[in-house]
Amino acid sequence: MKKLFLTGIVSLLVISCSKKENSEIQPSSDSSTPVTVNVSGQSLIESSDCMSCHTIDERMIGPSYQEIAGKYSEKDIEILASKIIEGGSGVWGEVAMQPHPQVSKADAKKMVEYILSQKK
Repeated sequence: MKKLFLTGIVSLLVISCSKKENSEIQPSSDSSTPVTVNVSGQSLIESSDCMSCHTIDERMIGPSYQEIAGKYSEKDIEILASKIIEGGSGVWGEVAMQPHPQVSKADAKKMVEYILSQKK
């Protein structure tokens, strides 16, 4: 039963992980250079699939942002940004976080900075 439940959760994660918009907006056809928009970590998270597994203050499939902020600090931004991009497992339980290779390192760092700002 437990194996069936975990299989269902992993299937849900795979389905929910989809390529989302990045922080570049293509300008009108009269210019060929993309314009980079300064997007906040919060808006990057809200426009991604992160909220299907995480919330600010309650554990869901993955830990809450407050739990993450309680465990890590600003010195861990680089490591956590890499985990967003590459995925990871074993730190918070058996369910692995899916990789998000479409997220740039700069955007992943913004996301981590927002998560760490949720510290109680």
